[in-house]
Amino acid sequence: MATQIDRRSLLAGAALGGVTLAGATAQAQSRTGQAAREVYELRTYRLVNGPMKERLDAYLRDAFIPAARRAGCGPVGAFTVTIGPGSPGLYVLVPYPSIEDFVALPGRLAGDKRYAKAAEPFSNAAPGQPPYASLDVKLMRAFPRFPRVEVPGTSGSNTDRIFELRTYFSHSDTAGATKFGMFDTGGEIEIFRRTGLKPVFFAQDLTGPRLPSLTYLLTFPDLAARERSWSSFGSDPAWRRLIATPGLTDPEITTGIDNQILKPTPYSEI
Repeated sequence: MATQIDRRSLLAGAALGGVTLAGATAQAQSRTGQAAREVYELRTYRLVNGPMKERLDAYLRDAFIPAARRAGCGPVGAFTVTIGPGSPGLYVLVPYPSIEDFVALPGRLAGDKRYAKAAEPFSNAAPGQPPYASLDVKLMRAFPRFPRVEVPGTSGSNTDRIFELRTYFSHSDTAGATKFGMFDTGGEIEIFRRTGLKPVFFAQDLTGPRLPSLTYLLTFPDLAARERSWSSFGSDPAWRRLIATPGLTDPEITTGIDNQILKPTPYSEI
């Protein structure tokens, strides 16, 4: 089940991709005074229509999210897919203070008696009543200049609020680093903010099927606000100059983009 994710395999894959996950990173942050960068686990639960989602919702709401918060993780986001591939499905975003906290979570859950009690229906699910069809996990690390999740405010109707999950893929490490730099140091995040594209996180993907890649999450009061903000962004003079710069054009540094519109569940903390 969800507590049995093979974290060692995920970390091994990240290391093979040339990612330094612990000691050297901490030393560099200490030297530069940078804020500690969160590590994100993005769980993708694949579902089938019927009672499956209700069972998974109960586990996440009553067992996993409260226990993860007691373990020092969070805020935890839980989202359903409304536009794009993956429906029916559920995304769960778990921020960790460090990679060590990601590795330690299963042990902390195992020692949490309240979690064990609340998770019994999930942990002991019968083969004919599974809580999900399959589970994929992606591990990410926050950008240096966007080191922590930014939880959106509560103004407006939460029933209308949407989130947009986007992943950019590149053909080489050099191209991926260039796209990463456009956001982190090249001013693209500032253009996002100015034009109403409110970010929740920006992260480098450490694991995944199409590395190198980066992922970010935006939020909007509703779909109409999303359309207005993207229109404003597309016509922004600073963005037009940036995207036309030789070496920074999409054909040179990106091979594709995945995009989904999500809705927060009633129990989502983001």
